Amino acid sequence: MSKTIISIQDLSKSFGDHEVLRKIDIDVHAGEIICIVGSSGSGKSTLLRCINRLEHQTSGKVLFYGKEVRDVQKEINEYRSKVGMVFQSFNLFNNMTVLENCMLCTRKVLHLSKGEAFDRAIAHLKEVGMAPFIHARPDQLSGGQKQRVAIARALCMNPEVLLFDEPTSALDPEMVGEVLNVMKNLATTGLTMVIVTHEMAFARDVSTRTIFMDRGFVAEDAPPSQLFTNPQNPRTREFLSRYLAG
Repeated sequence: MSKTIISIQDLSKSFGDHEVLRKIDIDVHAGEIICIVGSSGSGKSTLLRCINRLEHQTSGKVLFYGKEVRDVQKEINEYRSKVGMVFQSFNLFNNMTVLENCMLCTRKVLHLSKGEAFDRAIAHLKEVGMAPFIHARPDQLSGGQKQRVAIARALCMNPEVLLFDEPTSALDPEMVGEVLNVMKNLATTGLTMVIVTHEMAFARDVSTRTIFMDRGFVAEDAPPSQLFTNPQNPRTREFLSRYLAG
């Protein structure tokens, strides 16, 4: 087994009296492509936000290479530079060009020179097919183009792990494929990825592990070859019944 990068231990999260996550235990190993699936409201996005420290867990731990990520802003910033996140709503700065969006964090957080930040941004924008749009602003782009820029921006930080929170859910159907193709290509590079998705065919074909969440629990964690053909948990079978029938 490859080295463990992130370890989620006994993690729970409540909003008031509502327990959204319940005693989650997940290890993320180098090179894995983990897809997290489940019904809306099962805790998938909240789990991702806890991993990235955008939400603070009620109990349990998030470990990065065996060290707990404490609630100290300097440590959180360093952690997020290595564990990037792509959001469903893009989160681009509308007053900046595509190029400026991709250069900002590497200049401010990694303290790269302007030339280094430019070269890195161009390389990753080429990787996602967005180099021709470097002078465009987000409001001039389609949803699929915005998401590809958001992926390029995350890659500019050279993350060890990249988290995707339903990256196609805000897209029109015809734009979903262009983003999934970029992610499929990334999956071949060795980058460790954790992806919350409703795209079952993508999860089946691309993931090395698929996790099914139900009511805040990890109900099943298995290779896609098992989870999509012979799920062990009745709730997994129920969730996948329409997909399996097709």
